[in-house]
Amino acid sequence: MTASVEASKLTLLLNECVPDIDQPVVDYIVGFLPSSTTTPTNKNTNSTSSSFDRYTLTEAEIAESVEPTVRALLESAGGREAKIDRVCQTLAGYLKEHVRREQAARQRETGGNAGSGANTGGLVRLEQPIKMMSQNLGDGGSRNARIANLGRSVDLASVKGRNLASQVDVSKLKKAEAKIKAKMEKRVRRAAYEASKLIDDDANRQLQDQEDLETLKVNPILDYTSTKNKTKDIKAENFDISFAGKRILTNANLTLAYGRRYGLIGRNGIGKSTLLRAISRRELDIPTHISILHVEQEMAGDDTSAIRSVLKADIWREFLLREETNLLAETKSLETAEPEPEEGESTEDAAERLKAYKDEVNAKLQETYTKLELIESDKAESRAAAILAGLGFRQDQLQNPTRSFSGGWRMRLSLARALFCRPDLLLLDEPTNMLDIPAVVWLERYLAKWPSTLLVVSHDREFLDEVATDIMHQHSEKLDLYRGNFSVFYGTKEERRRQQMREYEAQLQQRQHLQDFIDRWRYNAKRAAQAQSKIKILEKLPILEAPADETVVTFRFPDPEALSPPILQMNEVGFAYSPDSPPILQGVNIDMQMNSRIAVVGPNGAGKSTMLKLLIQQLSPQRGMVHRHGRLRIAYFTQHHVDQLDLTLSPVAYMALTYPGRNEEEYRRHLGSFGITGMVGLQTIKTLSGGQKSRVAFACLAIQNPHILVLDEPTNHLDMDSIDALTQALRNFDGGVVLVSHDERFIDGVAEELWVCNEGSLTKFRGDGIKEYKRIICPPDSVSL
Repeated sequence: MTASVEASKLTLLLNECVPDIDQPVVDYIVGFLPSSTTTPTNKNTNSTSSSFDRYTLTEAEIAESVEPTVRALLESAGGREAKIDRVCQTLAGYLKEHVRREQAARQRETGGNAGSGANTGGLVRLEQPIKMMSQNLGDGGSRNARIANLGRSVDLASVKGRNLASQVDVSKLKKAEAKIKAKMEKRVRRAAYEASKLIDDDANRQLQDQEDLETLKVNPILDYTSTKNKTKDIKAENFDISFAGKRILTNANLTLAYGRRYGLIGRNGIGKSTLLRAISRRELDIPTHISILHVEQEMAGDDTSAIRSVLKADIWREFLLREETNLLAETKSLETAEPEPEEGESTEDAAERLKAYKDEVNAKLQETYTKLELIESDKAESRAAAILAGLGFRQDQLQNPTRSFSGGWRMRLSLARALFCRPDLLLLDEPTNMLDIPAVVWLERYLAKWPSTLLVVSHDREFLDEVATDIMHQHSEKLDLYRGNFSVFYGTKEERRRQQMREYEAQLQQRQHLQDFIDRWRYNAKRAAQAQSKIKILEKLPILEAPADETVVTFRFPDPEALSPPILQMNEVGFAYSPDSPPILQGVNIDMQMNSRIAVVGPNGAGKSTMLKLLIQQLSPQRGMVHRHGRLRIAYFTQHHVDQLDLTLSPVAYMALTYPGRNEEEYRRHLGSFGITGMVGLQTIKTLSGGQKSRVAFACLAIQNPHILVLDEPTNHLDMDSIDALTQALRNFDGGVVLVSHDERFIDGVAEELWVCNEGSLTKFRGDGIKEYKRIICPPDSVSL
């Protein structure tokens, strides 16, 4: 009962000292109080009770250990010096009183004989060393029992008998212990960063007022202004990465020099996204002062406006603005504050203390102003608006709530937030997906001036040529680094492969020459010594592996039977989603033939996907007519093709369910023609990469044997080899093709006609292809960070 009363008093005192103190801090400090102030009266109970074991500190030890701990906690919580002294004195008094009570209780229990054989709970010096070997084992007792019966503590160092030299290497032991400690710290740090998403971080969630749900993975360090003079190069050596039982990288090395822009390339399913996630979660050895931000998927929507969601992404700026608001309010309240003398304090001392506190608040406010000026906080809103405008947001959309935007636009918001934050290491996974051509060009120019480190996964060759300073090629469970953009990499890669093949063939020839000599003279007495020498040389030769053969990817769409024209026409078609809303399209005229190769371009939201849905009759026009041949088969690839697949089934099972009539071997052979080979065809679709899911979707298109292919952003998630294979397959296809894409190289390789969808109309572009269209809509201009 006494302990609970003391705990209540101490809690009140703590709340008086720091009114806004966190409850966990209060519980921790109150926890210093003993759970009981009475000693057990049962004589059979060992006198070293749990209560006494927990509080065997002397009064001097209390002053040296307990008081500094409590003082540090209260100072960090914002307590004043005088009240902190009072709390420490009160707590020390409670503990000292408890020690005195325990000592008195123990003396009463032992009859006041301090020198008796009863165990007092402390260490007692023996009068003479105890020889373990000389102990009498008779009387039915062991040495351990006889020592225990002495009733006092024993110095084992004096009873071990003769001294033996230790066989332990102390230096090696220290190294091993340090290694184990480092490994445990790394494991703890990894677990901490695993939970460093803002959506799960309580402190950051409180900082964001529980409104800012996002999927940006960030470093929890807030004050990025304090890390400017630290080295920010990243070097991870000899690491392995596995995913779902599959080895992704083995003994790989990763080097990222600060200020360089790296393009990460590799075929679909090789593990590029897995590597980015491992870096963002700090599963690799990355210095903690380097901030990392990974844009992986679209952000969640809420009532926050678009521009506000971008501004809130800079957590440190938000923290400083809150600090400024709080300090200004504190300064205003101190202007009218009167000195309040505490117990035993004069009015002059109280006035002096109040003045010192005012100076402290003003100093903190000045420091906050300096940091806000350092990060150019006053320019933040204009910079955020410029980024959003570059990514295609209109001025009237900046104040719209994020929940009002579609998934593609939320992805752009995530990208805008990442660019606004300026982390030390920015990780982007296919950032050009969901972007139109003007936004891709703007992003190229913006990232070309990126001041810190960039690691981007992309399969757009034009984009990598404009952005990347280095190319990182992931293949065969390793990473190869090439200097230069993608065009330089492509030439260097072929030259490096030829050099490796020459080295491999030269070593094979040398090995064969040595082996022939050994086989010929090994058992000849005169040449045996030379043969043995050749054997040693052969054993010392490095083992070279033959360069891996490049996997050739091929797509093939079956040629349909010919149809007599007209095949597919749109005459004066108009469409709006409701009679009251403005029309999306009006006056559209287009004539599709079996040999048509048409690419539709234009800004996002102009109606390109709507026009494709009118072609395939997913939507019905409000005006005009869409005419289709009676035997026409159309296969439609949507940019959200994943929504059409059953992710719980394997590709083989999905095709058997959707397109029945064939056996498993035929389905597997058909999927194999689109790169879904081996056991991949039997995995669940949800475990496949984005590119592999796209290949499954293309296999589903081909099995329909269509006359016309309607493709909406077909190159999203496909690797470069797959894009080349798709380009060649569409060239060889005898049917018609109409596509929407932002990939300049893909459009240039497939399309023979370019149609522009903009401002509700669809018109044929009369210029010289996609390059001229790109120059017209994206004139060279300055893009500032």
